[in-house]
This record gives sequence, structure tokens and C-alpha cells, in this order.
Amino acid sequence: MDTTYYEHGTPAERWERAQMFFDARDYAAAARVLNGLVEEVPEQTGPRLLLARAYYHSAQLRRAETELRVIVERDPVEHYARLMLGRTLQRQGRQDEAETHLRVASALAGDFVDRSE
Repeated sequence: MDTTYYEHGTPAERWERAQMFFDARDYAAAARVLNGLVEEVPEQTGPRLLLARAYYHSAQLRRAETELRVIVERDPVEHYARLMLGRTLQRQGRQDEAETHLRVASALAGDFVDRSE
């Protein structure tokens, strides 16, 4: 079986490797590791969210959006995924669409705007 460095090891080892790449700001390498991990454990939010963040930071905004939409669809109250989705949409110039997700993220975080002022 031919495996590359990015695919080598247990899921836990690859998760640690992806986090190290991410922390070192090597977002493309982190995404390469996380792609396989997300395919292997698609039900886990952590790897998918880190993959979305790696895509976001490497300006792969459509890919980030795709991963974030999967998370939000599965767990509509996932605050950070909502926030990231809103910011991802903003960076793509889709402000109206972003506002909905940013408002929901604020509400989930308890950041209510006092509209009576």
C-alpha cells in the first residue's frame, strides 16, 4: 500500500499533524491531511471545521463555504461554523447572505444588539 506523509498514521496522528501544520500557518498542508481525515470520519465536526479554517486562511473560499455548510446543516446551532460561514461569504462579496449567518452566530453567542437605543 503506497501512502504519502499526509495520509500516513492513525486518525489521531493525522489530526495532530494537521493541527501542527495549521499552527505553523501551512494551511495547504493542513488541508491535505484533513481532506483524508474528513473522508474517513465525516461525522466528526472537529476535522471538518479545521479543514474549513485551513481553506479560509488559504483563500480557498468556495471550499471553505462547502465544508461550513455541511456543518451548519448537521448542527444549525454550531456557533463558530455560523460565524466562519458569514465571514467566508463576506470575503466573497456576498454581504446580504453573510448577514443572516452573522446574526445567528451573534444570537447563539449571546451577543444581542439593543435595538431600543
